[in-house]
Amino acid sequence: MHILLIHQYFLEDGEGGGARWNEMSRIWIQQGHQVTVLAGSVHYMAGKATGRRAPLFRSVTNRDGARVIRCYVSGNYNRGFGGRLQGYFSFTLSGIAGGLFCARDRYDVIVVTSPPLSVGLTAMVLSLLKRVPYVFEVRDLWPESAVDTGVLRSKWLIKLAYGFEANVYRYARLINVLTPAFRERLIQKKVPGEKIICVPNAADFAIARRVAADGWDRDRFREEHGLTGSFVVVYVGAHGIANHLLQILEAADLLRDTRVLFLLIGDGMEKQALVKEASRRQLSNVRFVDPVPREEVFRYILASDIGTSVLKKLDTFKTVYSNKTFDYFSCRKPVLLAIDGISRELVEAAGAGMYAEPENPSGYAAGVRYYLDHPEAVAAQGESGYNFALLNFDRESLAAQYIGEIGRQLT
Repeated sequence: MHILLIHQYFLEDGEGGGARWNEMSRIWIQQGHQVTVLAGSVHYMAGKATGRRAPLFRSVTNRDGARVIRCYVSGNYNRGFGGRLQGYFSFTLSGIAGGLFCARDRYDVIVVTSPPLSVGLTAMVLSLLKRVPYVFEVRDLWPESAVDTGVLRSKWLIKLAYGFEANVYRYARLINVLTPAFRERLIQKKVPGEKIICVPNAADFAIARRVAADGWDRDRFREEHGLTGSFVVVYVGAHGIANHLLQILEAADLLRDTRVLFLLIGDGMEKQALVKEASRRQLSNVRFVDPVPREEVFRYILASDIGTSVLKKLDTFKTVYSNKTFDYFSCRKPVLLAIDGISRELVEAAGAGMYAEPENPSGYAAGVRYYLDHPEAVAAQGESGYNFALLNFDRESLAAQYIGEIGRQLT
C-alpha cells in the first residue's frame, strides 16, 4: 500500500518533539508499505525552520525510508494568534501545491492528522483531485481546544471552524481518534459511530530498549548533566498556553527546602516568559533544556526519578491522553499527573502514578514530596506502568492495528 501522509509537524531526523507519525511510518515501511509525507517547514514548538529552509518545497528521504516533502510555512508561526493563522493556512495552501506538483505518484489512501484542523482542507482537495479516499485523525479536539484556551475568540471564526470541522468528518472515509472520549464527542456531533476507530498514542519501547542496549550509563549521564544527588522530575513537551507550566514553577517555589530538581525539556510560545519568571523567583531547582533528539529525550527520562504531565484546568483536556505519559511508561517512571479525566483514569488503571489537581501548586508539591519520601512507590509504580503499557499500548502492535483498519476500509 502507498500512503500519502499529511502532517504539518512531521519531525526531521534527530529532532525533538512528538514522534507518533515518525514511528508509525517507520513501522509501516518495515512491513513493506510505502509512505510519502507532506510536512511543514517550521517546528511546532520552536516556531523555527525545520532543517534547511527552502523557498517553497524540499524533498528528502528520511532515515526510515519515507519520502518527506517539506512545504512552505510562514515564518511568523509563533508571533501571536495572527502569526499562528498564517502558519496554518500557508501550509494548507503549500501542502495542496506540494501534493499536486511534488507527490505525483499513485496512492492508495491519504492519511491526514490534526491539529491543526486546517490540514483537513488539504486532504479534501487532494482526495478529490487524486480520487483517493482520506483517513482523518483527531489528535486533539479542534476547535474546542482553541476556544477553551482563549486562542480562538472571534464568534464568526468559531462558527466557521465548527462548520469546516463537520465537512472534514463528513467526507472522510474513516476517522481515527486517540481516545475513547474523543469518539463520544464525535458521536455527539452526529458523526456515525461505524466510521470511527480508536488507535491511541503509544509507548515507544523500541527506543527505550535501543538506548539501554547501547551500553548507556545512567550514573555517568546524571554526573555529566549535574543531576547527581537530585530527585529529578522531568517534563518533556511543548511550553505553550495549554500546558500552563507556571504551575510547575509555583510548586518548585514550595519545594526549595528539598533536593528536588525540575527538568523542563522542550520549547514553545510561553518558554521565554517561563524562563524570566523562574529567574524572577530565583528558582535554582528549575532547569530549562532546549529540544533534543528523541533518543536523548529518553536518556533524560531514564536518568530522572519521576515524569510529570500537566495541562490547564479545562474540561476539554479531560478528554485527552497526555502523549508524554507513554514515554514515561516505557522508561519505567511513575507519572505525577496534573490532568483530570481519562488521562487520570489511565494512570490510575495502570497503577503507575499519582493525580494532582491542575493549577493547584500545593497539591502538586505534596505529590512530589510523597515520591521523594517513598522510593519504593517510585520503583513499584514505574514497573506497573511499564507492564501495563507493554500489554495495551505498544507502538508496534497499534501500528499493525491501524494499517489493518485502513486496509479493511479500502476493500
